[in-house]
Amino acid sequence: MAKFQWENYIEERSDVMLGKPVFKGTRLTVDLVLKALGAGTTQAEYPHLKPEHIRAAMLFAADVLTMDA
Repeated sequence: MAKFQWENYIEERSDVMLGKPVFKGTRLTVDLVLKALGAGTTQAEYPHLKPEHIRAAMLFAADVLTMDA
């Protein structure tokens, strides 16, 4: 079984949302979705995102938080 990689779902491009991490093929930023979910919004409010996108966002955040560790 292949390891799940957030890189398959998230990208950073200087020409999209000023280089903020977004879900591939969208202008939807990862931080916006994570903040909304943390505030109680459900994934149903983002119908174009699959559970894998949310999983990727959480793994991305965890990697960013542990970059200097």
